[in-house]
Amino acid sequence: MKSISVIIPNYNGKHLFEKYFGHNFNVLMSIKTEVEIIVIDDASTDDSVEYLQQNYGDTITLLKKETNSGFSETCNLGIKQANNDLIFLLNTDVTLEEGYIEKLYKYFEKGDTFGVMGRIIGMDDDLIREAAREPKIMGRKIKSSDLFHLKNINALTPTFYLSGANALMDTKKLKTINGFNEMFNPYYGEDQELSIRAWRMGWKCYYEHNAVCRHEVMASTKNHNPKKAIKRIHFRNRYYVHYLHLQGIDLTLWHLQILLCDVLLGILSCQFYKAEAYMDFRRNRQGLMIKKSAFTRQMKRNHSNIGIIEVIESIKMMLKYQHVIKL
Repeated sequence: MKSISVIIPNYNGKHLFEKYFGHNFNVLMSIKTEVEIIVIDDASTDDSVEYLQQNYGDTITLLKKETNSGFSETCNLGIKQANNDLIFLLNTDVTLEEGYIEKLYKYFEKGDTFGVMGRIIGMDDDLIREAAREPKIMGRKIKSSDLFHLKNINALTPTFYLSGANALMDTKKLKTINGFNEMFNPYYGEDQELSIRAWRMGWKCYYEHNAVCRHEVMASTKNHNPKKAIKRIHFRNRYYVHYLHLQGIDLTLWHLQILLCDVLLGILSCQFYKAEAYMDFRRNRQGLMIKKSAFTRQMKRNHSNIGIIEVIESIKMMLKYQHVIKL
């Protein structure tokens, strides 16, 4: 079995470690392969570091940041540290059911697999919170549609993107595309953008319905930021995704659609966070251009010229003859 590096980003999550980490630690240590656990603390102000040092000091690698920056940079530090065959991203507010990882291994028998995630259900119920996602385009806005899974549970199920809370990924491929885009700090949309880059490199992202974990939804962010700030970041990062992955006339049409449907209507309806998010996007466009050009060069080195529209069509073709169950 391939060896695993578990990457756990943390910010003020002592209460979550107390509730969930002991269980996850036992599940991970029961896997019959080499497993290393890397926790990256994003300059917590609670006692997260002390708790981990006292209870797990000799059994995990603990990286401590001096300045809080967000999910992408924190995960990237762990990704750079990891040397095992596969990287498993795990949130502090997730618990794994027995056999979760083992059910994902089969996907890495395929050479073009980038990563796979399992089903996420509620911590106190069995309602599905995350499953596979099918992409769609509204005008020139790229969206992920409703959650779904396939009736044939043995079929390979593509997903538009892998959740950063519970995804198992090929380490070499993840490092090849330089991990997460840190412009998406502090959070939101970075896992979707990473998965889009993987698809455009010619790799595939999958969903495994039989692998199950539980999630305390938004436990790691809901207490740290007001709702309007979260919405502003959410829309800013959506604009980032489109700018990075649309080209030519599609990018121009998207820009017009955003100005009319998001910015203008947002102002008229007093949803000012949309205009603020757009201004954030405009201020950071130079950095986005650099990232976009670097990825274009990366694709050429990998002999790929796949666009986002082709990715969407490819996923639709993979689902064309399947019985899709919308959730």
